Amino acid sequence: MKQMRRRRQKAVDPSKRHGLDRGRQHYRQRAWADAYQALLLVDRETPLEAEDLDLLAMAAYLTGRDDEYLSTLERAYNAHRDMGEKLRAVRCAFWLGFRLLMRGETGRASGWFARAQRLLERDARECAERGYLLLPTVGQGLVLSDYEAAYAAAAEAAAIGERCGDLDLIACARMEQGRIRLRQGRVEAGLAHLDETMVAVLSGELSPLVTGLMYCSVIATCQQVYAFDRTREWTVALTQWCEGQPDMVAFAGACQVHRAEIMQLLGTWPEAIEEAQRAFLRSQGVDRRAAAAALYHQAEVHRLKGEFEAAEEAYRGASQLGLEPQPGLALLRLVQERTDAAATAIRRVAGTTTDRLKRMSLLPAYIEIMLAVGDVPDARNACRDLEEIARSLDTGVPGAIAAEACGAVDLAEGNARAALGSLRRAFEVWQRIDAPYAAARVRVLIGLACHALGDEDGASLEIDAAQSIFERLGAAPDLARIDSLIKGAPSGHAHGLTPRELQVLRLVAAGDTNKAIAAELCLSERTIERHLSNIFTKLDLSTRAAATAWAYEHDLI
Repeated sequence: MKQMRRRRQKAVDPSKRHGLDRGRQHYRQRAWADAYQALLLVDRETPLEAEDLDLLAMAAYLTGRDDEYLSTLERAYNAHRDMGEKLRAVRCAFWLGFRLLMRGETGRASGWFARAQRLLERDARECAERGYLLLPTVGQGLVLSDYEAAYAAAAEAAAIGERCGDLDLIACARMEQGRIRLRQGRVEAGLAHLDETMVAVLSGELSPLVTGLMYCSVIATCQQVYAFDRTREWTVALTQWCEGQPDMVAFAGACQVHRAEIMQLLGTWPEAIEEAQRAFLRSQGVDRRAAAAALYHQAEVHRLKGEFEAAEEAYRGASQLGLEPQPGLALLRLVQERTDAAATAIRRVAGTTTDRLKRMSLLPAYIEIMLAVGDVPDARNACRDLEEIARSLDTGVPGAIAAEACGAVDLAEGNARAALGSLRRAFEVWQRIDAPYAAARVRVLIGLACHALGDEDGASLEIDAAQSIFERLGAAPDLARIDSLIKGAPSGHAHGLTPRELQVLRLVAAGDTNKAIAAELCLSERTIERHLSNIFTKLDLSTRAAATAWAYEHDLI
């Protein structure tokens, strides 16, 4: 076979040989666009052989030509197979299946994995390709939550990679081991696997394709468990890697999405929107997931700034690309005072989500919306669930998120003293990681707790500090809420009523019916009934007349 290949190479015209050499050199220099054009020009004149088809396929992928990547890689598969190079053909088949799986074409992906497996069955040698074909099994185990089986498959793949000296395979397998351990709540072990993977990435040991995949997978996984220190560190490294290859498209969009997320956390919102917009333009038609994520993060910042039309449009765009636009869209409905719509949406998504990490991202919004509609018991139950997940993650930030949510529930239940302890712990974490918006949100709640305990100076200091941050960030909805929250804040005289309950009580005292109150507050009558039930319980009253009398006695009218 080698002799046949040499004879074919000798038959290549000298000018075409020069084109091949130029294309290969561009490839080594990671000038992907130049490599693609040079190799494509040769291929149009005389079809490339298998090894150069591998290069052309990868150059196509890295410059955002996904369909050409797949078609060229299939040609490379056929060429390797026809030359009797079964293992090279198996590897082409694996990457075909992997990319098709990422595109959501499960049937074709499964077919290519099966084709690769069939080729390997005819070869008894140990090889790295056997390890690669274990990776789809790992993914299936993750989907089915069969974590131990998935971990065993990943460990076997890593061991094969070690024995065969395949650094790409080792990195892929270690990354999967890290993801599995994190799903199991074994945070320290999971992050150790991811850190080991990133050592290989940063040392330049891996191929361009696997380098990009590991960057994106590790950063996304760290974000899921709120390991923001690592997220920032790896995103800086990914940015430098992408900037060193300016014509690379494949991973640039995902990199920009990660940067936008960090900018949002740090409070540089205009820059976050601009970066997310660039990410969308870079990913459109190339990376559907990155494009959807870019739209979602644009929507999030628009929502926080009070730019509701822009937020709505971006959430819908993300949804059209297949991304669940929750909890952001439900929170948008809440700030638009469409609380029934917010509650319906968040209940739907929370009720159908079983994955712990996804629930961690949903439950804070769920609790906030349940408190807004007056369903304090449901908010308390969700808080217990959130605390349990946060304890299993133990990376600092989840605990702060749970403490903030539970502090808000304590406030709604009239227990300001307990709320204050939880909220102080949350504030310390947000302040330490330099997350100004999250810290300001907690300071508002701390101010309400101080007010409820009669500490007006403490309340004023906290609210003023939060207001200053909201003004700097341009957080219009939060600024609009501050006055109404303070005016209706629970105090010792209000017997622990929430701002919404005080609104309802005032309208009851004014003689409004439940139907009229529902129309006034844009709520359902069922929600008003729930608020009234809470009011009667907290004030130890049983009739609307008694509630009206109480409101007059306490100067609420």
